[in-house]
Amino acid sequence: GVGTFGKVKIGEHQLTGHKVAVKILNRQKIRNLDVVVKIKREIQNLKLFRHPHIIKLYQVISTPTDFFMVMEYVSGGELFDYICKNGRVQETEACRLFQQIISGVDYCHRHMVVHRDLKPENVLLDAHMNAKIADFGLSNMMADGEFLRTSCGSPNYAAPEVISGRLYAGPEVDIWSCGVILYALLCGTLPFDDEHVPTLFKKIRGGVFYIPEYLNRTVANLLVHMLQVDPLKRATIKEIRYRGWEGLFSVIASLTIQRPPM
Repeated sequence: GVGTFGKVKIGEHQLTGHKVAVKILNRQKIRNLDVVVKIKREIQNLKLFRHPHIIKLYQVISTPTDFFMVMEYVSGGELFDYICKNGRVQETEACRLFQQIISGVDYCHRHMVVHRDLKPENVLLDAHMNAKIADFGLSNMMADGEFLRTSCGSPNYAAPEVISGRLYAGPEVDIWSCGVILYALLCGTLPFDDEHVPTLFKKIRGGVFYIPEYLNRTVANLLVHMLQVDPLKRATIKEIRYRGWEGLFSVIASLTIQRPPM
């Protein structure tokens, strides 16, 4: 396949048969694209991380012409493709995947890293349908009291403060993106969408989105709290995981909701 900045090949250990994904980055190409800092950032962050829901980086091999990033291989493809193929995901499955994504994001934040480009294309699935966060090229290390002002990430998943160029502390932009991902899982569509980018930005800054009637109230409330325009009022990881999550998961697990006709 083709990644953001290079090709991705499947490799296999000759003795064990263990499969890996090898991201091949041409030195000249990444210099020409001015993404050397982004690549180094991804390598630096992934080297630190060991979490069941974050793609592992095993080794980096350097040659005069290329970098080879030897990474964990997962066979299930992107969450984006899964949503496109299946449409709206069953509530229990959506919550299971969301819980795994939030667990990985929490791990990042506890290690002072903000991903800043969370979207279904950057969440991979393994053979058992477990979520794995990937692509840390736009991530940034947080320092206490430090605010970021770099606009990055994908427009549909970007928080209002990011597209407005305002200062932001970091973690709350990932919460917004996770809210958009949860909405996409549960509804099969995006809460904020428009082909005309200025109109899309206006919708995001307005923070008004449609909540389908088939969503139960607990889920709807969670989405509303995660997609708060004011980052200070937005739900935190702690609130999602430790205050509301168990109740949310048990409520949804006990529901049998009739899907509306497509």
